[in-house]
Amino acid sequence: MASKFGLGRGLADIQAGMGAIPDISILTGGERVVIKQIPLAQIGANPDQPRKTFKDAELNDLAASIREKGVLQPILLRAVVGRPYNYEIVAGERRFRASKLAGLNEIPAVIKKLDDNNAMEIALIENVQRENLDPIEEAAAYKNLIEKCNYDMADVSRLIGKSESYIRNAMRLMDLPDAVREMVSRGEISASHARTIAVAENPTKLAHEIVENKMSVADVATRVKNVKRAGKSRGFSSKTIDEKTVKKIENDIQKSLHVPAKLVERRGGAGQIVLKFATRMEMQELVEKLTK
Repeated sequence: MASKFGLGRGLADIQAGMGAIPDISILTGGERVVIKQIPLAQIGANPDQPRKTFKDAELNDLAASIREKGVLQPILLRAVVGRPYNYEIVAGERRFRASKLAGLNEIPAVIKKLDDNNAMEIALIENVQRENLDPIEEAAAYKNLIEKCNYDMADVSRLIGKSESYIRNAMRLMDLPDAVREMVSRGEISASHARTIAVAENPTKLAHEIVENKMSVADVATRVKNVKRAGKSRGFSSKTIDEKTVKKIENDIQKSLHVPAKLVERRGGAGQIVLKFATRMEMQELVEKLTK
């Protein structure tokens, strides 16, 4: 099977036939991609990696394959500073962990210059496309993109190729208490069950009822209609700013400060206004206007 980066055979086969190869250089389009052998000790995990759980059985199976065939697809890294390691994983943490289990000392990797936002985007896309994320991990990844990268729902929709309603529905799981989210991650209740009880005042109690009584999603929906709703479920809808008003606010700020502005509303009426500048001089002028 050809690797993602265009190699007809696995790296282990190439190295067995040609001897130790420190770097393999491949021209892809107009960019030259260099695959390096990086010591595992120099690599660390990405704290914003969407996937938080790794099943032991799957890792052991992958480790066995790596012992036999080597790592057939390089992982993606970026160089970092101020960390106890030199490189941070952008994509391929399963391969990294399995390589450790297999007893390898180094792993083939592509090193790219990426900022935090780019790294988060790539990690999310890789995991979503591979369908490796559980519903809670997926919801948390979308929340990270919106809150840490200042994206709006439309940005995330374009990035991953899913509708805004899908993303909004997935993110409802983040409104649940930790105990209920853990039940979803463990597979004790489904994501559909969890989204249904997200608007209830006591979703933890309802989650345990679902498990004890083996309730269907339809049964839960009927049950939720008869219980008290959470205050935050009403508060958010009553304070949502419509798109036309958002655009007017952004335009008014831009006319006043002469820089692009973006308004991002959060649940409960909270949010932030993001101001952008292109040069250091623009930044200094903006600071002066704001502080005056």
